[in-house]
Amino acid sequence: MNLEPVTALSPLDGRYAEKLSALRPLMSEQGYMHRRVQVEVAWFIALSDAGFAEFKPLSPGARTYLLGLVKNFSTADALAIKEIEKTTNHDVKAVEYWLKSKFEARPELERAAEFVHFACTSEDINNTAHALQLRCARDLVLLPALDRILFKLREMAHAYAEVPMLSRTHGQTASPTTVGKELANVAVRLHAAIERIAGVKILAKMNGAVGNYNAHLAAWPDFDWEAFSRKVVETPEPLGLGLNFQPYSIQIEPHDYMAELFDAVARADTILIDLARDIWGYVSLGYFKQKLKAGEIGSSTMPHKVNPIDFENAEGNLGLANALLRHLSEKLPISRWQRDLTDSTVLRNMGVALGYAVLAYQSLLTGLNKLELNEEALAADLDASWEVLAEPIQTVMRRFGVPGAYEKLKEVTRGKTVTAEALHALIRSLDIPEAEKARLLALTPARYVGKAAELARRV
Repeated sequence: MNLEPVTALSPLDGRYAEKLSALRPLMSEQGYMHRRVQVEVAWFIALSDAGFAEFKPLSPGARTYLLGLVKNFSTADALAIKEIEKTTNHDVKAVEYWLKSKFEARPELERAAEFVHFACTSEDINNTAHALQLRCARDLVLLPALDRILFKLREMAHAYAEVPMLSRTHGQTASPTTVGKELANVAVRLHAAIERIAGVKILAKMNGAVGNYNAHLAAWPDFDWEAFSRKVVETPEPLGLGLNFQPYSIQIEPHDYMAELFDAVARADTILIDLARDIWGYVSLGYFKQKLKAGEIGSSTMPHKVNPIDFENAEGNLGLANALLRHLSEKLPISRWQRDLTDSTVLRNMGVALGYAVLAYQSLLTGLNKLELNEEALAADLDASWEVLAEPIQTVMRRFGVPGAYEKLKEVTRGKTVTAEALHALIRSLDIPEAEKARLLALTPARYVGKAAELARRV
C-alpha cells in the first residue's frame, strides 16, 4: 500500500495533513534531522575558531558552504540520511556521515572531517536539536495560533460587552452577566496561559557522555570546555544555537523544561476545552447561531441541523493533545541512572502532541468566526427569569435591617415561577426608603449585570 493521506495511520498526516503544514517542517523526522545538521555545523565551525593548532579557522567560503547546508536542507537530504542509517542503524551517526560526505572535493573541509561530531555523544546533538524544534514550534506556530484565538475573544468581549445574558450556575438560572464579560473571563485566563508558555526557557547541554566533558578534556585538558559549550549553545543563530545553557546533566538533558513547556500548553488547552464546552452549550440554548456554509450537511437524515462541529472537534483534539502532553511531562524527566532509552521513542511524539493542539486551535477559531449572536433568545431567557432579582432585593432589605430578608425571598422564589408583578408587590410592601423602592422597581433581569460591561471592555 502506498503512503498517501488516505492510507496514513495518523489523521494528522492523513485527513488533517493540510492543516498542519506549518508544523510539519519543524516537528517531523525531517525537521529533527535538519536541526541535528544545524547543531553539528555550529559545533564544527566553533571548533575551528577555538584556537586549536590542529584545526585552523575555516575560510569564509567554507563557512558559507556549511551554513548553506543548514539553510537549504531538503527532503532529498533527509532521505539520503535515512539511506545511510540503513547501514549504520544509528540515526545520529548517519547525520555525521552525511555531513562528511558533503566535504568531498573540498580539501579544506576534508582535512578537518574528523572534527565533525568531535567529543560529542549523540545526546549532545539530539537534545539541542529537540530544543531548536520546540523553540520554533512554540514561537512560529503555537503562540501565533493562540494569539489569534485571544484576539478574537477580546474582539468579541468588546463587541458584546453590554449584551445581557442569563447566567446558569449549576445549570440553573443565576445572576445575569453579559456575553462580553463571559468571553473576557476566558481571554484573561488564556492570556496568562500564553505568557507561561512563552516564558519557558528552552535549555540545551553539550557536555559529553555523562555530563562531565570527559572526552573533551582527554583531547585538550587545559581548554575551558564548559565555557566553549556555553558559547555554542547561547550564541545567536546561525553561528550558535540561541538557546539557554544547561550546565548540569547526566547523558541526557534532564527535560524538566520540556515538562514545564508541555504542562503550560496543557493548561492553555484545558482553558480552551472549558470554552469549547460553554460555547457548545450556548449554541444549544440558542444564544448563538452559526453562519451557514453552502453545501454543508449537518446530518445524513435531519436536514435542519447546523451542528457545532468546530467546537466538538476542538474539544476532542485538545483532549488528545493533553493526554500526550501529560505523558510527556511525566515521563521525560525520568531516566534510569545516567541514561536509558525510554525517552527516545517518546520524544518522537512531541510533534503528534503539538499537532493535535494546533489542529484544535484552528477548529476553535473557525467556530468562533462562525458565531452570530441571537439577542432575541438572550432577551427572552432573561425576561422569563425574574427570580434572579431575589438576590438584589434581599441584599437591599438586609442593608436596611429588614429581618429575615434572605428567608422571605427564598420562600417567595425558590423552585417557583416568579413574575415581575409578584416581585413588584413585594417591593412595594417593604419598609425601606421610597427612593430604594423606586430603584428596585426599575430593575429588570437585563439591567442587573453589575460591572460586567466595564470588566468586559478592560481586557
